[in-house]
This record gives sequence, structure tokens and C-alpha cells, in this order.
Amino acid sequence: MHPNNPARAEFFLGRVPRPGWRFASLLIAAASVVLFSAILVANVQAPQLALAVPIALAAAILSFVVLLGVSLRQLRRKENRVTSALEISEQQLQQMANNIQEIFWVVDLDGQPALRVNQAYEAITGRTGRSLGMDPRSFRDVIHPEDRSRVLARLADGAPRNPFEEQFRIVRPEGEVRWLWVRGFPVEDASGKASRLVGTALDITSQKEAEAQVASNLALANSACAEADALRKATLGLTEDLHMNYVLDTLLQSVTTLIACDEAQILLLEGDSRLLVAHEKPLHPPGGRALGHRIVEASEFPFFQQLVVDQKSVLLPDTGREAVWRTSTGEGTIRSWLAVPLIASRATLGVLALGNSQVMTLTEEHLRLGNSLAISAAAAIQNARLYERAAIYGAELEKRMVAMAAAEKALKLCEEDRELSEKKFQKIFRSSPLPFCITTAEEGRFMDVNPAFEVRYGYSRAELIGHTVEELRIWEDPSDRDLMLSYLRRGGPIRNVVTRLRSKSGEIKCTAYSADWIQIDGRICIFAVSQDLLPYETTCNN
Repeated sequence: MHPNNPARAEFFLGRVPRPGWRFASLLIAAASVVLFSAILVANVQAPQLALAVPIALAAAILSFVVLLGVSLRQLRRKENRVTSALEISEQQLQQMANNIQEIFWVVDLDGQPALRVNQAYEAITGRTGRSLGMDPRSFRDVIHPEDRSRVLARLADGAPRNPFEEQFRIVRPEGEVRWLWVRGFPVEDASGKASRLVGTALDITSQKEAEAQVASNLALANSACAEADALRKATLGLTEDLHMNYVLDTLLQSVTTLIACDEAQILLLEGDSRLLVAHEKPLHPPGGRALGHRIVEASEFPFFQQLVVDQKSVLLPDTGREAVWRTSTGEGTIRSWLAVPLIASRATLGVLALGNSQVMTLTEEHLRLGNSLAISAAAAIQNARLYERAAIYGAELEKRMVAMAAAEKALKLCEEDRELSEKKFQKIFRSSPLPFCITTAEEGRFMDVNPAFEVRYGYSRAELIGHTVEELRIWEDPSDRDLMLSYLRRGGPIRNVVTRLRSKSGEIKCTAYSADWIQIDGRICIFAVSQDLLPYETTCNN
């Protein structure tokens, strides 16, 4: 401890009680009075006893002196023990005070500000205890100027009557600021009046820094939550409707909610370098040509070139310091500007640009928010484009479906007509008195024959179907069939060509042969009519 008014041993010795001494003094005084009275009486009544009385008095005085010496020796020993115990207590108190990390202090409420402090005072405040002893009021200068009046007022007003507890800052000589947590309580004197304020001061700088860090982290967390919620709402809003106008309106509303700006624009890339201002939301009249163009050539504006080609964001906290900005756009009123590319599937779709009329209002934090929003915005714009294309394709597909339905209806009618025609053909084919047959063009394999053909040539339908004319030797001269095919391939049907055909019995029949192409189940076939020439049999044979 650093004492400013050290306690003295006499203070403690004077308070040691001495009842034995007082009793012995009274006893000797009473004995002296008795002996003196006895001497007077003896001189008057018995002169022979006059010598014995002084001897008794001397003996009494000697006894008193001996008794007094013994009492004084006992008192001295007791005082030595008390002094030794006090010194030990003082040493223990000194050791404890010097080894604790808190400042131990005593304040005199009667006018002496500081009576004593321990070594922690120097370690925490950077000032020595001796300097406090030389100027007891110097502790006031340790308190931070912004907290000084409050702390001193607390000491002056409430401390003498109530426990004292305050947290305030101090300033070390080198300028470092620390936080102290000071606690104290009043100590009353014998009259019950508070005379001193005793307490401790704990360095809580680390705790305060931790609290500040926690508060900062909490603020960041709250900001991040608010940002995430805003981005979530923006993302949901961008996906509610796939129409391009709705997407662009929602995007501008979301970005102006997240970032305070005077003007916001969405520029969509048309071709390789041409940017079209597709949507804008000026909150004030536009002030510069850069954000007023309806079409921007990226090659003529370096910042847009960086956005479109390099796909890098641009932040201009003060456009007045950018010579390229002044050259490209003029002065204008846009003094702070940022832009982020809208990228989807590694392709640049456009640019989101924000402007403000105040310098340094758009920061890196705003750029980060813009980049975060640009991700969902680019996806929404790409989806809107795909939706528009899908709508166009859908309309075209719908037209084609209508045309296809009409074609199917017509085809159905044709099919019905074909079926009707086939029915009529089959009816005519079966009921005709003329022999009809259908054979394949290349092989001459029978596909069908009518009853008249069965009667004329003697074959049943089952015997003919699937067999060729060559297998059955229908043609007397096979070259006649080859000649007939050559006539058909030249493009015209055959009418009444006279030829000789063989029946099942081997009879040669002179026939007027007519034929033409016909398609059966996707195969090219020959439809032939073989009519009897009985009246001209002799001519046929010749």
C-alpha cells in the first residue's frame, strides 16, 4: 500500500485499557491516608509506636513500587504483542493489496481525496502511487473527460450515504483508453458519520471490448437477417410472374428498397454491344446523359464495356473524380454510381445501374447487395425470355395443331371416301363378269382375283394367291408379259392387247388384255382385265 497519512503505533497503544493500574493507584492512596492517620494517632497516644508506623509505611510504598513495576511489565508485554499483531496484519494486508489485480483505494470524504492505493493503481492507470500522494486530487485527471463530471457528481452526492458502483473510462498517459468498474462503500466513524469511502476498481476493458464486439456481431447478424429476408422476398417476387414487364418492375422495386438511390435502370443486351434501356425508375429528374440514353453502345462507354465484356461490377463513389465519366456523360447530377452485370449461364444478359446525386452515398456494401440481387434477377430475366419464346412457340404450335386437326379431319374424310371407294371397288371386283386379277409389278405374284377369273382359268382363288404367273405358267409366251411391262413403264395403260394365256387345264385362251398400275398396301401392282376373244379365236391362233 502507498500510505499518504501513515497510522502511528501510539494511536493503538493509547487505546489499550489499564484497569489494574487504576485500581493499584487507588489502593496505595487509601493505604497512605490510613498510615498517615495512624502515625498522627500514634504520636499522640503511644510514642513507642511512632517508629513502627514509618517502617510500615515504607514497606507499603515499597510493595506498591514492586506491584507497579510488575504491572508495567505486563502492560509492556501486552502492548508489544498488540503491536506485533498489528504489524503482521499490516504486512498481510500489504501483500494482499499488492497481489490482487484490482485497485484498492480509500477516499476521505472530508476533503483528502485519496488516502491510499495499491500497486495495481500504477499497472492500470499508468501513474505512480507517489504522484497520487503528492497531489491527492490528481485521480480526477485519470477519468475520461466525457465521464469525469458524472463520476465526481456521484462521489459528491450519493456515495457518503449509499454503496457506490460506477463503470467509466480512464485515459492512460500514452492516450490509451480503458474501462474501470469501481465499487465502494462508506465507512462510519465513532459518531456514526461516514468519513471514508473504501472500495476497489477492476479493469473491465476486455469485457467492454467483448461486449462491443458482440453488439457489432449482433448488428451484423440483424443486418444479414434483414438483407436475407429482403433478398428472399425479392427472389419470390421475381418468380411469381414470368412476364418480362412484371419481372423488371419487381426488380427495380426490390433494388430501390435495398439500396437508397435517385435513379435505377435495367439495360438489356441486344446483340454483342448494344444496351437497350428496358426499364427505369427515376425518383428525381435525370441529370446526366449516361443514364438518360435509351440505347447505349458499350464500345463507346468504357464502364459498360467492362460490365458487358469483362463481366465485372463498377463502383464510382465520386463520379466527379472520374475523367472518363465526365468525357462520356458530361457533368450531370449523378455523383455516385454503381452497376453490376446480369449474368446467367455465363452469358451477359444486361446491366443493373444505380445512381445517386450525393457524393460517396454508394459504397462497397451497396455493391455487394447489388451483386447478390443480380444473381436471382439474371435468372428471372432469363426465365422471362424463355417464357416469351415459349409463348411464341406455343402460339405457333397452336396454329399448327389447328392446321393438323383440319388435315386430320380432311384425311379422315379421305379415308372414309377411300373406304367407300374400296367397298365399291370390291363390290365391282367381285361381281364383274369379266376376269379381274391383281399381281405385283416385279414378280407377277397374285394378290387377288375375282370369281370370273377363277371360272375362266380353272384355278381357285386359294391356288392363285401368293403364287407367280411364272410358277403357274399363265403366259404362253413370258416375253409378252415383259412387253406389257415396258408399255406400262412408258406411262400409259394397256387397252385390249391381244395375247395368249394358259388355263389350269393347259388350254390356251386368246385374250384381249388390258392393264394399269394400282397401289395395294403400299406396293405397286398391276390391275389386269383378260377378256375372251372366242369369235376371233382363229385370228388369235394365226
